[in-house]
Amino acid sequence: MRIISTERSQVLAARIAEKLGAPLVETKFTRFPDGELYLRCGELDDETLIVSSVVDNDMLVQTLLAIDAADQSRNTLIIPYLGYSRQDKRFFPGEPISARAVARALSTGIERTYIVNIHDPGVLDHFSVPAKNVSIAPAVGGYIGDLRLKNPLILAPDEGAIGFAADVAAVGGWDCDHLEKTRLSGEEVRIAPKTIDAAGRDVVIVDDIISTGGTLTTAACMLREQGAASIHAACVHGVLTSGAYTRLRAAGVSSVVSSDTYENASSFISAASAIVTAIREDAHR
Repeated sequence: MRIISTERSQVLAARIAEKLGAPLVETKFTRFPDGELYLRCGELDDETLIVSSVVDNDMLVQTLLAIDAADQSRNTLIIPYLGYSRQDKRFFPGEPISARAVARALSTGIERTYIVNIHDPGVLDHFSVPAKNVSIAPAVGGYIGDLRLKNPLILAPDEGAIGFAADVAAVGGWDCDHLEKTRLSGEEVRIAPKTIDAAGRDVVIVDDIISTGGTLTTAACMLREQGAASIHAACVHGVLTSGAYTRLRAAGVSSVVSSDTYENASSFISAASAIVTAIREDAHR
């Protein structure tokens, strides 16, 4: 097996290659004057692992090009972050189901795919090849453990994310809850943990993705008012658009960390071990 990556997944691909003990193949990227993308891979083998986070339109095209460049081998596609996956329903007539369109396109030329903490596991059904969701909740929990917080409280931003938060909390046997909105009046809303008081606790808000950080910023301000000793934020996919990182820090969030599924300066957690474990488990079946 040899490993190639697209431009925005080079660090994670190198980590996966190291853990698998497989060669990482150099890939060159360039752009033609008309904006078209070009890539060229080094020598491949009869089996190729393609690592590509679809973080934008260019990376979607690079993924398609990489799959086609490896058309002489059996290909496994690792998608650490799958763009377009949150448009998984048709809300208005004439809309595409974007998650389905992208999944269909990425099913050609591969034998299987692994996706890290996909927002809705139902999207996996749109792939025409075996597709598996890989959770890195244990890695997130491991990072929180390294912070050496005193009696941390793990919070999901809403009830829908409580499963992920519970898996994170299980690493250290920590308390876990989810934030709940309570409308106090026509203009006033209170956000607080549903059952566990945050006063005096080191709070860690965990989620699969942080985009604009708007809800987390509001929650952090209210948790401060409720007496939280400190507030931290940890996620899998750190999209952090529209100044989200500085917005959260300005709101009193002591640390904001994410994983290398969406490579940026906040990527202190790696998805490599979970991905390699999933690959090896399937290989032994």
